[in-house]
Amino acid sequence: MNEMNYMSGPLSSLPRIIFSKTKRISSYDRTGGNRDYITIKPMEKVNIAEIKGAGIIRHIWITANSENRYYLRDTILRMFWDGEENPSVEVPLGDFFGVGHGVANHFVSLPLSMIRGPGRGLNAGMNCYFPMPFSKEARIEIENESNIEIRSFYFHVDYEEWESIPENYGRFHAWWNRENPCKAIEYEGEELNTTGDENYLILYAEGVGHYVGCVLSVDNFNAFHQNYTWFGEGDDMIFVDGEKWPPSIHGTGTEDYFLSAWGFPSGEYSGPYHGVSLAGDVNEWSGKWSMYRFHIEDPIRFTKSIKVTIEHGHANDQGNDYSSVAYWYQKEPHKKFPPLPKAKDRRPKRM
Repeated sequence: MNEMNYMSGPLSSLPRIIFSKTKRISSYDRTGGNRDYITIKPMEKVNIAEIKGAGIIRHIWITANSENRYYLRDTILRMFWDGEENPSVEVPLGDFFGVGHGVANHFVSLPLSMIRGPGRGLNAGMNCYFPMPFSKEARIEIENESNIEIRSFYFHVDYEEWESIPENYGRFHAWWNRENPCKAIEYEGEELNTTGDENYLILYAEGVGHYVGCVLSVDNFNAFHQNYTWFGEGDDMIFVDGEKWPPSIHGTGTEDYFLSAWGFPSGEYSGPYHGVSLAGDVNEWSGKWSMYRFHIEDPIRFTKSIKVTIEHGHANDQGNDYSSVAYWYQKEPHKKFPPLPKAKDRRPKRM
């Protein structure tokens, strides 16, 4: 029987013997003491990992502590593969690991998790299991874009050394976007959306690859009207390889795309592929929300381009604070990301 047909799924590679060397780069105290962290000064960039040769990063763990209440949004995580000048990953630290709005919260999914610590909800053990292949080198950079130091920054980067990486292995990418607020469309008659042009943009990428999911964060401060506070009537619309209307993939509502139903009545929950990692008011749907959907079993493939969008309210009739992280794999080179907003412009509307 063909091996590819015999075993499939997220655990299918565990029995396979692979001749590679497993290594870790971490913040352990090189003197043998217990100061197992680094300090990142205000406005400082630090490379926490520089790996030469071919390999695959299999796991990243980070935790940090700062007096800056916004450090999870003010701190930027970047990743560069094979000597590229433009990062393939450029995301605020907290958002990358699955919770937006500059806060930490407890959730566990297959590729990402946060285990929240004590205090003000700003500290957590953050984990990423997305595999990240590279052929020549990998570099992970942390930038503290604030005037307050990150007093303690702990990390593990677990990776394998390979002789070479197969040509059909794409490179891991992640991009953060925000629209604050989204522009609410005012209708005089029936609300109709037959173009998707005004939708919130989760991802636009060019090249060959596959989209593997997103985290969407919504601060629902501007509901459609007083008696209707639900923000989740927005449909997902995914346009593949430059197609126009209608898109190949058109959903039926925000909570449907994130694989729940009837307005997230359960509030926060964790699933391996989908969940609500942060919930606001489950009765009025107000406040800050973060939701995740990972296309682990159902990646969305593209050969020229992909545009992943979602309505903000039905036919984009609500103007709320939307931000997101998209995750995907593609062959390099990738389309250069637009510049990130400055730290003060990335911060949540209120804490």
